[in-house]
Amino acid sequence: MNIKEKLTDWKNRLKDRHMLSVIVVMGAIIIGLGVFTYKKQMDFRQASENSYNMAFYELVDYVQNVETYLAKSLISTTPEHGAETLTHLWREADLAQSYLAQIPIGTEEIANTAKFLNQVSDYSYSLSRKNIYNEPLTQEDLDNLTNLHGYSVELKNTLVQLSADMNEGRISWGELTKKGNVAFAQQVSNISQDSFSGLEENFHEYAGLIYDGAYSEHMTNPERKGLTGEDIDEEKAKQIATEFFGQDKIAEITSNGLSENGNIPSYDFYVKLKDDKNDTSASISISRKGGHIVFSNYNREVEAEVITQEQANEIGKNFLTQKGFPNMKETYYLKQEGIVTINYAYEQNGVTMYPDLIKLKVALDNGEVLGIETTGYLNSHYERNLPEVKISKEEATKTINKNLQINASSLAVIPTEFMTELLCWEFKGTVDGTEFLVYINAENGKEEDILIIQNTPNGTLTM
Repeated sequence: MNIKEKLTDWKNRLKDRHMLSVIVVMGAIIIGLGVFTYKKQMDFRQASENSYNMAFYELVDYVQNVETYLAKSLISTTPEHGAETLTHLWREADLAQSYLAQIPIGTEEIANTAKFLNQVSDYSYSLSRKNIYNEPLTQEDLDNLTNLHGYSVELKNTLVQLSADMNEGRISWGELTKKGNVAFAQQVSNISQDSFSGLEENFHEYAGLIYDGAYSEHMTNPERKGLTGEDIDEEKAKQIATEFFGQDKIAEITSNGLSENGNIPSYDFYVKLKDDKNDTSASISISRKGGHIVFSNYNREVEAEVITQEQANEIGKNFLTQKGFPNMKETYYLKQEGIVTINYAYEQNGVTMYPDLIKLKVALDNGEVLGIETTGYLNSHYERNLPEVKISKEEATKTINKNLQINASSLAVIPTEFMTELLCWEFKGTVDGTEFLVYINAENGKEEDILIIQNTPNGTLTM
């Protein structure tokens, strides 16, 4: 029997057993699933590219503003106008950093650019405070601003050129991100001499300003002290995500891959819950280093508020303890549409550690925890060797405005704009019906910060 006869015989057998129709149906199903998966991938890719484009164009706008305000700072003649200009500069540089972190490029490729924007932000804030206190800018200050302006012009021109490359289709985020960071650097340099490779060339000699104290180099590179443990793979991350929700509550869990462009590299997953009536998926991110919960969120309607704020605080505190975050103290909250978002700070020996922050979303109908965000905690948490308290509470009180009626006081560690921490006496009080928080340095008695407390029907906020 030749090959043709064998194939004919095999086909006849399939017909006899109705297998041919089964194979055809299976083939159609496989093709259909392939088309559906491809469409989903293309939709996700388009959404990602839209998000990257928005972040990039926002970055270009804020960098242009940075250059403008740096130029203005060089010709300001009064402390009042100088303080206003430098405050705008601080804000624009800070926002530029935020959008730079959202574009899909590894930190190695843009490290110097991020460092530059960070130090522009820090330095402008420092100089604005000098202006506020009527301290004149020195010649060294002006020289530093001149140098920073020169770099900002180079950065602006590079980004404008890159924007033109993108508008004309020479650069695609999808093509760059899917090939990984190693391929990224080479592809970008091939696309345009003035693209991101050129951006870093402009800054390869940028060493930053020479600071000491709060401006020291290590402060521009956070250690992520709470991000402990060894690196894990995707399968282990999936196991941790499953345990977080509970295997019995999950209908399906889908991986969205490793995200390396955010503050903490993490594995992202979508989770379909069995009892979900809204046909929506929960999202969860697990850190590559140590397998920590970085973020999780699930949205649903809450029709009735049964749980009180005090009960929600306790539910959240117990939840955090069960998930490996003990000694957390509720601070401020915001309530919207039956869901309360509560800020918790770590408490060490009675001292509140405001940098070690975790946010929880709690449903007020049944106390279900719908979301968690631990970035502040993972970036900052460790057991601190606190400095000696050299200023007593009584001494600190003497430096406070006499009109402030003090209602509560305690020790707290607060973060600064320069990524340092200060041990302070925290005084809560009122003046003419307005509530304030006043922070007095527990080592030198200096007034470090004043916040206004806003008590609204929806929560307690600070400004």
